[in-house]
Amino acid sequence: MMDGVATDSSSTPSNEAKPRRARRTRMTGAERRQQLLEIGRTLFAAKGFEGTSVEEIAAKAGVSKPVVYEHFGGKEGLYAVVVDREMRRLLDMVTSSLTAGHPRELLEQAAFALLDYIEEYTDGFRILVRDSPIPQSTGTFASLISDIATQVEDILGREFKNRGFDPKLAPLYAQALVGMVALTGQWWLDVRRPKKAEVAAHLVNLSWHGLDGLEAKPHLIGRRKA
Repeated sequence: MMDGVATDSSSTPSNEAKPRRARRTRMTGAERRQQLLEIGRTLFAAKGFEGTSVEEIAAKAGVSKPVVYEHFGGKEGLYAVVVDREMRRLLDMVTSSLTAGHPRELLEQAAFALLDYIEEYTDGFRILVRDSPIPQSTGTFASLISDIATQVEDILGREFKNRGFDPKLAPLYAQALVGMVALTGQWWLDVRRPKKAEVAAHLVNLSWHGLDGLEAKPHLIGRRKA
């Protein structure tokens, strides 16, 4: 009682404990490496190799620069791993898609596989189509196209033999076909018109009907012969 007024004990500040801050979960080494790969992939796609710095990669990941060096030895090492991973992904998508028996359907499957990759892994494709600035990089887009062409080469070889053409020319035509699809994919990467299925249909239309009318011994009709 104070000056005839009863004090309210409920008004006295309580000693309730303050809420504890949420504890930050520390990433494992594998999780941190995966995080850096994803961040690097996004930055390399948007800015290119030269436009991306270790400082920016580290800042996006919320770590210090030494952590990036610890996992990849620097920006070059991170870029090489990103490129290698994207090359393997695209090659796997193309090779696993070749399941049909009819050659025309196989061409459709290969075209769709590349266009699917561009649509689903746009950042990866942007990285692959750039010329690699690193001599020790695990590969280039040109070498990847050659790998895919090797898969197509066997299909063309069988088709050439059935039609009475020289199977030794299959590698040449495989490079031409895969190169055509890859360059069309680069163009479609930005325009995205017409729709994917229509692009695939036009690619197969050109390649299949061209194959269907092949000359056994093609000749040049222009003045230049060599």
